[in-house]
Amino acid sequence: MSNEAAKDGKSPVEGYKENSRWLRGTIAEEFADASVDHLSEANTQLIKFHGSYQQEDRDARKKRDKAGVGKAYMFMVRLKLPGGKLTADQYLGMDELCGQHANGTLRITTRQSFQFHGILKNGMKPLLRGINDTLVTTLGGCGDVNRNVVACPAPLPDPARAEMQKQADAVAKHLAPRAGTKAYHEIWLNGEPVSTGGTGLQTGVGGPAEVEEPIYGKVYLPRKFKIALALPEDNCTDILAQCLGFLAIREKNGAPVGYNLYAGGGQGQTNSMADTYPLLAQPVCYIDPDEVVKGAEAIVKLFRDHGNRANRKRARLKYVMHDWGVEKFREVFARDYWGGPIRPPKDVPITGLDLHHGWQPQGGGKWFLGLSVENGRIKDDGSMRLRSGLRAIVSKLRASVRLTTQQDVLVCDIASDDRSRVDSLLNEYGIPRPESLSQVRKYSMACPAIPTCGLAITEAERALPNLTAQLAPVLAELGLSEEAISVRMTGCPNGCARPYQSEVGLVGRGGTKYTLYIGGDTLGRRLNTELEDSVPIEQILPKLKAIFTAFKAERTPGELFGDYCTRAGLEKLRGLIGAKV
Repeated sequence: MSNEAAKDGKSPVEGYKENSRWLRGTIAEEFADASVDHLSEANTQLIKFHGSYQQEDRDARKKRDKAGVGKAYMFMVRLKLPGGKLTADQYLGMDELCGQHANGTLRITTRQSFQFHGILKNGMKPLLRGINDTLVTTLGGCGDVNRNVVACPAPLPDPARAEMQKQADAVAKHLAPRAGTKAYHEIWLNGEPVSTGGTGLQTGVGGPAEVEEPIYGKVYLPRKFKIALALPEDNCTDILAQCLGFLAIREKNGAPVGYNLYAGGGQGQTNSMADTYPLLAQPVCYIDPDEVVKGAEAIVKLFRDHGNRANRKRARLKYVMHDWGVEKFREVFARDYWGGPIRPPKDVPITGLDLHHGWQPQGGGKWFLGLSVENGRIKDDGSMRLRSGLRAIVSKLRASVRLTTQQDVLVCDIASDDRSRVDSLLNEYGIPRPESLSQVRKYSMACPAIPTCGLAITEAERALPNLTAQLAPVLAELGLSEEAISVRMTGCPNGCARPYQSEVGLVGRGGTKYTLYIGGDTLGRRLNTELEDSVPIEQILPKLKAIFTAFKAERTPGELFGDYCTRAGLEKLRGLIGAKV
């Protein structure tokens, strides 16, 4: 997609949206045409709003090029799943659908949702119908709207976490596309216009008439928008990486008394554009629990009106925050969108992060089990039959499921008497318990990258497991095996696995080379720094070993790895690895 502005000073995507007839385009007609296996450029952009990306099987590219055949097109589909919650029937439905219409795997995203990969064009409609039959949607899973709202998924007996889940549902419902819902139903479900009760689509001889999108307007947002809720002691959703974050402030009894509202975080950057970069969200104000939905709408509208619609590389809320500064951001927010004075944020720092692994009490005699899923891919692979094992546990015990933003799964609502049965099923299907895995493996994350993502320029999901497997014994040899060190890898600079906050970040540069970042924070409070560019993958382990060796020898009592790297400084670290600057 060209990033050049159109004649009116706007990105071409803005024109696609404006002329889309509320996200319809000609999607239905192109999916009905069996003579082509892919979509036009306009519909390729519009289908994102419906929760799908058109992609290419890049593993097949070389063979097809030699044979003179075109690209092997396929689709990815992403759920809209606020808070990562699934009933037993919904989880089993997703498992069945990925076998029927996708590549036989489920992929947990870094926004606690599911993605289906490898879907052919003729499988899209039955897949989306099947998903909606379970009362789950994909609308707004992608596109220039609010994406999946994330919140701590752990079903602990904790009023704050229960409150945040309710807030996630309320915000997601309030920010869902209205007119787009009508188009979605027409195209994917029953094929007929949906009655609107006077507030949505009206049809007639001339087709769809103008219809109200009260929050987004006709051209929706300049680009994607991401929201998270978290606790100071458990930032498991990485709220500082989000466009909008709500940090819960507790009362003594544990219930949230209010929230610090953060805005302007984001990960992506573009190698060729110096004015793109990752940024952390900034504290804007303090709000009451009953003001969360109002605050979300206000920030979304501010982005709608002031975001960059000419250059999609800078069309994120973080650049509005950066270019204005936090004081002007607060002023405009309060005056034009909040409708009055705002209260300053509370001085409450982020202090922890919980992966929610292992057996934990849920309350009421129930338990949940947190399982580590490497890079979020639920599949059967040799003796480790994770997909089959989870299907057996969920179906036999009617367990609900929750997904985490660390790409893991929580199996919930297990009776005390059934814990031993679950443990036996884990053994039967070769599913490792989290306590048997290395810390570096559990804290690692990667994006799908090649072969599915069209933006990827290197491997990530298929490369990181080998690196962490080699890194684990190195850390053990140095006595660092219990350190919570986050290693994240992405196949391009867009940063979907949030590599710019991790203590070790690896970002695809091309071929088998990566840009190495160092010195972030496992708790998500600090960005890391570029240490060396274009590092061949075979050189990453020895370079990291040199730094870990120095960390072991020079750390102060209790010092974390990222803190040590910050204290040691880039000059010293680059000297340790012989970095080319």
